[in-house]
Amino acid sequence: MKMLKFTELNLSDEIIKAVSDMGFEEATPIQSLAIPKVMAGLDIIGQAQTGTGKTAAFGIPVLEKIDIKNKNVQAIILCPTRELAIQVSEELKLFSKYKKDTSIMPIYGGQPIQRQITTLSKGVQIVIGTPGRVIDHLERKTLKLESVLISVLDEADEMLNMGFRDDIELILKSMPRKKQTVFFSATMPKEFIFLTKKYQKNPETIKVISEKLTVPLTEQYYFDLKEHQKFEALTRCLDMYNPKLSIIFCNTKIKVDEVTSSLQASGYSADALHGDMNQTQRDRVMAKFRNNSIEILTATDVAARGIDVDDIDMVLNFDIPKDDEDYVHRIGRTGRAGRTGKAYSFVSGKDIYKLRSIQKYTKATIKRIKVPSLTDIDNTKTAIILDKVKEILKKKDLEKFSQMIKSLISDEITFLDVAAALLKMTLVSEKKTQKQQTDILTSTVDNYVNTVTKKRETVRLFINIGKKYNVRAGDFVDIIIDKAGINKNMIGNIKIFEAFSFIEVPNENVDAIINALHLSNIKGKKISVEFAKTKNFSNFENNRRFNYRKHVTFKK
Repeated sequence: MKMLKFTELNLSDEIIKAVSDMGFEEATPIQSLAIPKVMAGLDIIGQAQTGTGKTAAFGIPVLEKIDIKNKNVQAIILCPTRELAIQVSEELKLFSKYKKDTSIMPIYGGQPIQRQITTLSKGVQIVIGTPGRVIDHLERKTLKLESVLISVLDEADEMLNMGFRDDIELILKSMPRKKQTVFFSATMPKEFIFLTKKYQKNPETIKVISEKLTVPLTEQYYFDLKEHQKFEALTRCLDMYNPKLSIIFCNTKIKVDEVTSSLQASGYSADALHGDMNQTQRDRVMAKFRNNSIEILTATDVAARGIDVDDIDMVLNFDIPKDDEDYVHRIGRTGRAGRTGKAYSFVSGKDIYKLRSIQKYTKATIKRIKVPSLTDIDNTKTAIILDKVKEILKKKDLEKFSQMIKSLISDEITFLDVAAALLKMTLVSEKKTQKQQTDILTSTVDNYVNTVTKKRETVRLFINIGKKYNVRAGDFVDIIIDKAGINKNMIGNIKIFEAFSFIEVPNENVDAIINALHLSNIKGKKISVEFAKTKNFSNFENNRRFNYRKHVTFKK
């Protein structure tokens, strides 16, 4: 099917801008099919696996349907687990970044219910909850669903497997009959079909058929590491395995540019390919990749779909793809035309759950391995040089060079000594090149550290307005950027309480910031600013670490 761009889905400017900030270029199949139909108010049955982008498929239309002036619950999304409820909530908050006054709240067991009751009493428009905790609130009458316009069941089959059928029905009966229902399920058990017939009106079925794994010649591995270790692991893979051609996949255009710039600064022959480039630029990059003018291509999934190069040795998933099918597309770029290939995935934190989903979907073994050590890389480079020596020896056109070596031979110097010296020179020469690259990175680090040091010299300000005026951190940031001319990266932590707020700002800019705030108002309320009296405000920079190549360590 034809993939649609988000700009083709008749979405608001606020949603388009948020999607762009997240780096997404194109809707996934389930999003392309579902968003227009949900936006049109149709009841939907969506059959799609986890990892296909279905949260955006129902989440974006939900956000578009909310009346921000109405503080009642207008949408409810049911999820089988607290983890999924939190995940869905976080994604909706990202999509609603520019939709001011949209309130979203996850409710689930294991969290103090009184805190949830307090928040609900202030007005919440979108509730994402687990069935048990939603029922609890309904019984306490702290959650009212009479204003619901749209209800969503996410992973309905999982909820039914967990025995939530009665709860689901009770929740659905607590809503108006004239509402839109959207049900997503990976499978279609009898109980699910029963729910669709009972609670939906002429639903349209959307089914995304998964592709099967067709890359038997590709060996698949993954590294378990932290986010800040990824670039070092990437360079070690490239140094260790020395691929002639390789593709690095990132989930966003921003990350593609970051990784490409870092590779180029480190001396690698790399270029980028993503949707912000026009066709002429893409063609130029692909021509260089095909004729081996560049060895490494860093790309997003969308930009890489048209790549048709048979001799790619390696695929590296710098980011784990959100869609299981994208993983298949990615690693299918290597191991083609009867050749073997390798695919390496960099798994950080919660990415392990995505990887497990991919393994289940592909029915493939993805083996965990250790990141190559510096010693491993040195040994590999030595072996490569020795192999080249063997190749040269086979040609036997060495007479001129043999005479040069003979002139060095004496009672103190043997042929073996000369050979060892030449090998040492070759290896040292490579290390000097690496040192030059490290010096570039060190300079970058120094600049960063200087910036952070300045940023740590902060003062804490007290501001006389808070949550009851519907103020957000972005309101303060916008004023400081516009009127004080301060880069937003220099602004520290912002804490907003019910009637007042605290903000950390650079000491050297504090006068300009205070003046800017004093001359402003937010939501019709004039701002009053003074220095905070206490300093028990934790500085978020204390926990920030910046790692670069020689400082990165990995688990043994």
